[in-house]
Amino acid sequence: MTETLSIRIDSEIRKRLDLLAKQSKRSKSFLAAEAIAAYVESESWQLGEIKAAIEEIDGGMGIPHEQVSEWLGSWGRKNERKAPE
Repeated sequence: MTETLSIRIDSEIRKRLDLLAKQSKRSKSFLAAEAIAAYVESESWQLGEIKAAIEEIDGGMGIPHEQVSEWLGSWGRKNERKAPE
């Protein structure tokens, strides 16, 4: 099932969308729907990963900043440290 959504876009983006639609032989609606779907998928994934990471940190999983900083500071040195676990 599909629904109609009205949006406002910059006139330059509209011109580019018109050109892309002609070049790809797709409708502007199709291209806009595909772009919105890709954006929603990407943002949903990213926000889910951020939430999962926060839950891990809140649950005690994670490495203190100081340990990571010391490890990164040792990169390229004679006594380079192993990654903290």
